[in-house]
Amino acid sequence: MNYFVTIGIEIHCELKTNTKMFSGAPVRFGETANTCTSVVDLGHPGCLPCVNKEAVALAIKACTAMHCDLETLVRFDRKNYYYSDLPKGFQITQQFHPIGTNGYVEIDVDGKKKQIRIERIHMEEDTAKQFHKETGTYIDFNRAGTPLIEIVSKPDMHSAKEAAAYVETLRKNILYLNVSDVKMEEGSMRCDVNISLSKDKDTLGTKTEIKNLNSIANVQKAVQAEIERQSALLDAGEKVEQATRRYDEAQKTTILMRKKEGNVDYKYFPEPNIFPIQLDLDWVKSIQDNLEELPDARLARFMKDYELSEYDASVLVSDREMADFFEEVLKSTKFAKKACNWVIGDVSAYLNKNNLNFKNVPCSSENLASLINVIETGEISGKQGKVVFEEVMQGKDPKKVIEEKGMKQVSDDGAILAIVNSVLDANPQSIEDFKNGKDRAVGFLVGQVMKASRGQANPKRTNELIQEELKKR
Repeated sequence: MNYFVTIGIEIHCELKTNTKMFSGAPVRFGETANTCTSVVDLGHPGCLPCVNKEAVALAIKACTAMHCDLETLVRFDRKNYYYSDLPKGFQITQQFHPIGTNGYVEIDVDGKKKQIRIERIHMEEDTAKQFHKETGTYIDFNRAGTPLIEIVSKPDMHSAKEAAAYVETLRKNILYLNVSDVKMEEGSMRCDVNISLSKDKDTLGTKTEIKNLNSIANVQKAVQAEIERQSALLDAGEKVEQATRRYDEAQKTTILMRKKEGNVDYKYFPEPNIFPIQLDLDWVKSIQDNLEELPDARLARFMKDYELSEYDASVLVSDREMADFFEEVLKSTKFAKKACNWVIGDVSAYLNKNNLNFKNVPCSSENLASLINVIETGEISGKQGKVVFEEVMQGKDPKKVIEEKGMKQVSDDGAILAIVNSVLDANPQSIEDFKNGKDRAVGFLVGQVMKASRGQANPKRTNELIQEELKKR
């Protein structure tokens, strides 16, 4: 039987700040355990929190880009619970007064646009990180107190594809805004997905939650696996139990973590150590007026200004560093389409092969642009360009490589014509073939001229001169 699927998603994003949400401790990934902490984050008695202004600014950017209503009176609440990864015994969050509400993002699934509503965006602090080993459970408090925003969607998604598209759209937007580095593999963006199935769209089924999905691909796989699991239970006349599950990539299914029998009472109350903060409206406006360009806007601009196809523009925009590098290349060349082809083709292939990315491209944008220019102006052939490219990716200047290898093309008619006539004299059969309508003879003769000139004759001019000479004979 087919069931109506309802999906809502909660996304936690660590904000791109230098220090913690309520202390001056540094925010750094991969440091030695328990070296990026402070007495505030560890909950030592008598230590008071101080709100990170930059974290608030980044939250404002996210709210604005997601079309949220912004709350300019910032208030925090205390969420009380004991767990080993929460050193204070409570978490400072915004349960009752989120900084953003009633927003939306637009997703594209199979060419169809759809708005997914955002219920709220609120700020809070992250917990510590636990490591479970045979010898015991270990805790790294470096992450404790890291600034977060939690983005809570409305249950507007109804398929695994829509869920993945929503997460990917948010990820790209937040990355472009420089709000977070959204590295799911490092935990700076984490997804919890709620799924329920019912017989009709007017009734919600019992929901299950899939925790801590760490890639866009796994969001889609986990949602689809859970839909299939719940469908099988309902088809068999069994009930779906409210529970928290995780996705097991090896088994391609969701695994029970714990059952939920009701809502936990966290005994929320206003955070007594942080008074309400009225944001300066001019400061807020300055942030909103200077937002970075978002992916959809960049896509439209690439298509309009550079006359790229939607496919080419989409590939570039999908990787912000790639798109940035492309635009740097265009500062030194006017051949936008050719630059696009090189960036998404040869350059990307080279980087993948050498485990690099567009943050550490070994060639400069100026050198790649110079290579494109010499090919497009006919100084070297496209085939020669591929050889030069390998040297350019070692950081070399393409013009110096061309000079060292003696590749510069001969475009002087007199020099080319002398080679053309000698090739024609040596190939009378090709002249006969041309007169008999066999056009492939021209291609053969061009090849012979290129061979005789060691690839230095201008191919286009060579072709023209051969045809002119053939008509004279």
